[in-house]
Amino acid sequence: MPDCTVVVITYNDARRLPRAVRSVLGQTLRDLEVIISDDASTDDTPRVAAELAESDPRVRYLRRERNSGGCGAPRNDGLDAAAAPYAMFLDSDDELPRHACKSLLTEIERTEADFVSGQISRLYEWNGRLHPYYPDLFARRRVVADIREEPELFLDSFSTNKLYDVRFLRESGVRFPEDIHYEDHVFATELYARARRFAVVPWVVYHWHRARAGSSISLSIKEMDNVRDRVAAARRSDDVLRRHGAADLVPARQYRFLRQDLRVYLNPLPGRDLVWTKEFAAVVRPYLEEIPDEVYERVDPLVKVCCRLIMDDRVEDLRIAAGCLTGPRAAPRAAVQLGGRTYWGTTVSPGLDITRLRLAELPFSASRLRHEVAELTAEGGTVRMTVRTFDPFGVLPVDREAFLKLGGRRVPIRPRPSGDGGYVTEVLFTPDGACEPRIGFTRAADGLTTTDRLIVDPAMTPIELPGGVLGPEGHAAYLRVRRPARRPALLGRVKRALVRRLGTPAMKLRAYKLLIKVLRPRADLALFESDVGKGCTGSPRAVYEELRRRGLPVEVVWSVAKGRGKAPAGARTVRRGGWKYVWTLARAGYWVDSHGFPLDYPKPRGTRYLQTWHGQGIKSIGFDAPDLRGDFDKPRARWRAAVARWDALISPSAEFSRCFVPSNGYRGPVYRHGTPRCDALVKGELAGDPRRRLELPAGKKVLLYAPTYRDRAKGSGRSIRVDLELMAAELSGEWVVILRTHPVERYRPPEHLLPFVRPAGGYPEINDLMLVSDALLTDYSSVMCDYAITGKPMLFFVDDWDEYRLTERGVYHDLLSIAPGPCVTTTEELVERLRDLPAGHAAHAGRYAAFRELWCADERGDAAARVVTDFFGGAA
Repeated sequence: MPDCTVVVITYNDARRLPRAVRSVLGQTLRDLEVIISDDASTDDTPRVAAELAESDPRVRYLRRERNSGGCGAPRNDGLDAAAAPYAMFLDSDDELPRHACKSLLTEIERTEADFVSGQISRLYEWNGRLHPYYPDLFARRRVVADIREEPELFLDSFSTNKLYDVRFLRESGVRFPEDIHYEDHVFATELYARARRFAVVPWVVYHWHRARAGSSISLSIKEMDNVRDRVAAARRSDDVLRRHGAADLVPARQYRFLRQDLRVYLNPLPGRDLVWTKEFAAVVRPYLEEIPDEVYERVDPLVKVCCRLIMDDRVEDLRIAAGCLTGPRAAPRAAVQLGGRTYWGTTVSPGLDITRLRLAELPFSASRLRHEVAELTAEGGTVRMTVRTFDPFGVLPVDREAFLKLGGRRVPIRPRPSGDGGYVTEVLFTPDGACEPRIGFTRAADGLTTTDRLIVDPAMTPIELPGGVLGPEGHAAYLRVRRPARRPALLGRVKRALVRRLGTPAMKLRAYKLLIKVLRPRADLALFESDVGKGCTGSPRAVYEELRRRGLPVEVVWSVAKGRGKAPAGARTVRRGGWKYVWTLARAGYWVDSHGFPLDYPKPRGTRYLQTWHGQGIKSIGFDAPDLRGDFDKPRARWRAAVARWDALISPSAEFSRCFVPSNGYRGPVYRHGTPRCDALVKGELAGDPRRRLELPAGKKVLLYAPTYRDRAKGSGRSIRVDLELMAAELSGEWVVILRTHPVERYRPPEHLLPFVRPAGGYPEINDLMLVSDALLTDYSSVMCDYAITGKPMLFFVDDWDEYRLTERGVYHDLLSIAPGPCVTTTEELVERLRDLPAGHAAHAGRYAAFRELWCADERGDAAARVVTDFFGGAA
């Protein structure tokens, strides 16, 4: 008996069937069988399947005499024939990852679950990218005793990302319906209703292939029968729950329909004609009318609006509302604000309430306007269009400037009132490269700008011009200019190929090593870099400003990453990694940076390197950090050689010297002068105007939230561990949050939180954010040491403290015993602490003083001056 049976269903898919079967035969679990269940194919599938069966004794071939018209019957056939105690299902156009069967088998045997479900990922064949389906559902490895514990798992109604206990399926009578499409929805619902327990794992167990011109039941959404089948499957799923005594779960299953199934048809709706839209509304309306109001209150307010418009048979408005669901999520043409509520369109109705989106409360720079292209013509490379602008929330001031933004260009425009509360603009422009045209308005009072994309007819025929191809993008159909699809001339292709070949990192490194052998560094040239070129900030910037203040005869060149960082006025820049950067590295007599110049570049003989570093704190660093503490010689040797280049290191404190210097194997001079970038904190000097730029409201307290990243989840957004939704609900009347994510993190708060949360990951100087704030919320970030200089309250969100210190990053200090403020593990506790902030701050006064003495004793406001004197003294 094999350990696992994989049923591969197929119909007229001879070309892709071998790929699917090979993905099973290549599993790390070798003791398995493959059952090819053919739904009476009329192409070459029988021959291909027979050859596969002949080539491997683990493959069996079943063929139905008549086509069933769906997926249920061939799956049931395969299940009936399964010889193994566990089974999976695979469609012939998809694949299993190599360890899927073995990992799921191990889990089902360990947990004794009735089935195990894993992450399913779309695999886009044209670019090879994987996109996980609802990854939050699979984020934790766990056993679920009853679907009532996690009813959101109804969103996982796939049959293919699961391994089943065959005896459980046979004894419980759970089978696929054979008279309906979307049979897996009904099957999954019965599965959840009958299972004793089931397990969930976070790894990918199924690759769901998506081709550009694919054809399948799930992709034939333009067919009205497809809509009818999906609604029928939803009804039958509800009946399954009622039949098994789980009527209380029907609203959760209906929520799945509104959030997922209905969206499949609503997203492309702007491109459908009115006849199709009206028929679609007629098909889904009866089912929508059965769903209770409390379910609608859980979904996206714009989905609720679409449902209300369907039930009211307002199909023209429905197409407009559906266009707000995807892409730029365009604003409505009109909105009503009444009694503190906001309603979509011109009608006040509970079903049109969009207050939760907070669109009427957005700061001006994030405010939403709607720009519709009414007419568009092109002649001789020039585009002429008429744009209708709607201001549904009344955000445009009288004194303003308007423009069309084309990449880096701005074309002035003159909108004129249209008489219906909106504006009409005649726009003339010449495309010059790929971009997403946007119309922007700059408020004269403070110079702040808001922009929005232009919406066009989804049926618009693309227009090819010398400067680009204009056409609609996505379901929302916003205007986009693409580069013309022209094959470059032979000479151009040869030139680009030569540049690519000669411009590789390895070639640049070889050239650099040759340059430093034949050129002497210039004693009057310095290369400065901050955060690997992401900005011209931090301690390197403070040292630079002191150099300029003294007028020392040193030319400073700033290294700036492509598309990042704004150099000081009048300063020369080179693009990090470019040929000019390589040349400047070889010629500069001084290197100054905060993170590290490229590791493999040896320092030229005679060049002096000042390492300012970029923070201090409790986190492990250097050879103690996760990326270097492993027993791998090459990365440790690279870092050891990189550190050996340093001629001087800035140490903010004795504690920094105690931890950082030995953990990085540094043996050179140490400047114990404090931190140059913290001079501004000591003096209370702002570099910019954060209140204006971030639109911080007067009269509200400001909380700076600055968490650090997690080493095993960089760029995932998982460092944002507090519940911002709950904080907004509880504190938005009194507080506003500045969210300063770590530079390696990728996270942007949802639009409806922007009235409460100001994203500031791109704000150049974190010092400004510390000075303008009233309190700091962090976790394990080094920002806590700098913030202590201000003397203002700090709070610490440490819900993953044990994981972070034991298995994630590692620490040098027990934060819970030295923290200069309350440590909390839940957002509810955080809210309470913020409401009683003065008392909490006072209670930690002793700890705060000790913390400042440990980390900030050397901060006197003159660090940059003392560093310049010591390091650049010979340049005077």
